[in-house]
Amino acid sequence: MEEYDFIIIGAGLSGIDAAYRLKTQLPDCSYTILEARDEIGGTWSFFSFPGVRSDSELTLFGLPWRPWIHEKDMAEGHLIRQYIEDAARSEGIDKKIQFKHKVVEVSWSSEEQRWTLAVLADGLRKEFKAKFILACSGYYDYTKPLKAEIPGIENFQGTVAHPQFWPKDLDYANKKVVIIGSGATAVTLLPEMAKTASHVTMLQRSPSYVLSLPASSALGEWLRRHFPERVAHSINWWLSLVLEYFFVSIALTFPKLARKHIMHEMKKQLPDKIDMNVHFNPRYMPFDQRLCMCPDGDFFKALHQDNCDVVTDHIETVTADGIVTKSGVKLEADVIVTATGLHLHLLGGITPIIDGEPVDVGTCYSWRGTMLTGVPNAGAVIGYTTSSWTLGADASIKLLIKVWKHMRKIGATSVVPYHPQQDLSSSRPVVEHSSTYFVTAQSRLPRITGKSPWYGRKNTVYDHVKLWFGSVTKGLKYTFPSKKNE
Repeated sequence: MEEYDFIIIGAGLSGIDAAYRLKTQLPDCSYTILEARDEIGGTWSFFSFPGVRSDSELTLFGLPWRPWIHEKDMAEGHLIRQYIEDAARSEGIDKKIQFKHKVVEVSWSSEEQRWTLAVLADGLRKEFKAKFILACSGYYDYTKPLKAEIPGIENFQGTVAHPQFWPKDLDYANKKVVIIGSGATAVTLLPEMAKTASHVTMLQRSPSYVLSLPASSALGEWLRRHFPERVAHSINWWLSLVLEYFFVSIALTFPKLARKHIMHEMKKQLPDKIDMNVHFNPRYMPFDQRLCMCPDGDFFKALHQDNCDVVTDHIETVTADGIVTKSGVKLEADVIVTATGLHLHLLGGITPIIDGEPVDVGTCYSWRGTMLTGVPNAGAVIGYTTSSWTLGADASIKLLIKVWKHMRKIGATSVVPYHPQQDLSSSRPVVEHSSTYFVTAQSRLPRITGKSPWYGRKNTVYDHVKLWFGSVTKGLKYTFPSKKNE
């Protein structure tokens, strides 16, 4: 049986970042990465739908210790995957990854002060032991999407495609396409599919905010031309961080002002044929749901074409050759794309077992957005949902390493968050977005009170202030060798 100080679950951006932080900050600790699939990259090697790309600037979305060198800052998925692979290879992290190792069970023994992980490796069951687990598998289920009730979908005689499981041989050239959804995926798909499809309709139940950003940073390009790579990256990284932080902070503090600004920007770019009050007039404030970004306004440019439109309506039924809406409009289709969201879960959907008892993650409090009450020596590495994901994931990893260092300094063998009040009635979900896929997942998400240390991911400034000056004892209980059985 293999035993390590740390086991990282997942070899995506967060998993590779966690490995780097362990390698550089805890060089004497042993670790391995268990990856269920056969390649590095997580989301960026998994999704293959047309146009798949980031909707954050790679200057910040990329790894803090690995400069993003490509001209495009909002980059295609294959470039991001290659970037992650190169980063892992250059640091020797790729040699620590065990592919096709799917973790199916994690159980903690207070007697041993160890985790035992049951793993399926090419169909064979193996066991690993670890002192600490870093769950870097993201927050959605790779095996199933959000279940959406689409009446009559079984009647459709064309092709139904979900972005999460895109058919490799799907040819949509010169065909009529209806994309069901209005989130980031739909906004990405529409301009890409419109290049060859005869017609593309985005069918949404309700509107979203869509903001155009430059695909490439003119300032970043200038810095790269005039400064050494590391210096240029550092300057550009800090400038991008400040701009993003202030934009998000202002939007959250003055939501009406942010809404007015975004609505004005959308109106400037929408064609006259699109009624903004109907199709781009969200009922919620910015960042109550994810803000959709499009590079160089490609989404709006596509809507200026004759073969693109947006319909805001509910589905009455799907027929053999299209969709009939509640208002009686018939949308003809050869291909229906169900961009209806993700099925959310934490810890890869695994229920942790503590001394033989399963723990329901949805009944746990979240300690500073990283650890769960009643679950010792484990962290769920989650990024930000209102700003660049990787900044939040990196802040989580640094905090967990600080907790580990304190644990070793005082001679403890385990640490577990504890909340004096088990009543969850006054608590809130750790992520409070109003998107359907977050709302339907609330019972599976940990809880917060909003008071330190029981809060979720905040922002990189707040989290780093807390990292430097915050307590690693408040809300935590440390176990020492002589007390492990008490």
